[in-house]
Amino acid sequence: MNEIIYIYPLKAIALLSAALVVYLLFGRSRRARGAQGATLTRAAENPILEPNPEFSWEDSAVFNPAAFYDGEHVYLLYRALGGDGISRIGCAQSKDGIHFTRFRNPVFVMNTPPSPKFRNPFADIGRYDRDAYASGGGWGGSEDPRAVLIDGVLHMNFGVFDSWKSIRVALTSITLPDFRARIWNWAPHLFISPEKETHKNWVLFPEKIRGKFAILHALTPKVMIDYADSLEEWENQPIRSNNHRGGRDGHWDEFVRGAAAPPLKTKYGWLQLYHAMNPRENHGYKVGVMILDLKDPTKILYRSSKPVLEPQEWYENDWKPGVVYASGAVIKDGTLFVYYGGGDKRISMATAPLEPFLHALMHDNEARLI
Repeated sequence: MNEIIYIYPLKAIALLSAALVVYLLFGRSRRARGAQGATLTRAAENPILEPNPEFSWEDSAVFNPAAFYDGEHVYLLYRALGGDGISRIGCAQSKDGIHFTRFRNPVFVMNTPPSPKFRNPFADIGRYDRDAYASGGGWGGSEDPRAVLIDGVLHMNFGVFDSWKSIRVALTSITLPDFRARIWNWAPHLFISPEKETHKNWVLFPEKIRGKFAILHALTPKVMIDYADSLEEWENQPIRSNNHRGGRDGHWDEFVRGAAAPPLKTKYGWLQLYHAMNPRENHGYKVGVMILDLKDPTKILYRSSKPVLEPQEWYENDWKPGVVYASGAVIKDGTLFVYYGGGDKRISMATAPLEPFLHALMHDNEARLI
């Protein structure tokens, strides 16, 4: 009797332990998935692009990429920074959207020779020093591009660090056949924001709306969009935007920096990623998502209650801590690909099945990153 009583509790304990393991492995994981809703998943290959010591024009940093998909390849047009402090646009292409082959040379160069107006007024130095310069560490060139394909023409807008009191938005274009052939016949760039003002994070829509080009240039206190029959109109009459940064009180996005990647068209509306933060936290950039009305994109239909991407990994906090800058995104084979700069130094990506992600957003489930 004593032997039986002694063995039985051991078996019971073993059975209870096994049941607990099953619950922890499967029961908890189901509840976690249900609580998180749709998820963005960081690529195991991250970072997918790093500074390249082989070429001086991109040996310091590669970050903040534009992205577009032409039906055959995903292309990244990324900001590259070398030791001279000039930001140039490099390019990489991929069949699967994950593994990229880089071009050897920049595909777009807008040299802005250093001059006294570029010197950091807070640092008494007459030479370029990345640590002394904002705007991703550069002091000239073309910065933080965004790209869209419209009717067989690739349009790329970017920032121009004009001085410590002026960052202007510029726009250029190239035909898709020339781009594919690597004939860099870019149109002369147009300045579409005013002089002596600071503007960033403007995004073109990837198709005309009511027959006009459309550009989103502010998200707060309301969505602001300008329309034009031709892109030259915005050079002749630069867009008057605002620099309001106020977001939702008491939320993660109390301070809104602006749009991230250009809008992506879905059957539910325009999928718009955006950059924001809570000033009480140390992070400088987090990424949220909203859905805008297809016919009137100034109307926000849905908005994520929490960020879908925030700086947590080492490659998102290396040089400039707390920065994820999601300036590129594409939809390919039913999957959302988000490309982002981490720490103003490297390029990474995250993905999600598009339909579940959108449904989670529309049903107010949390769209979270894992």
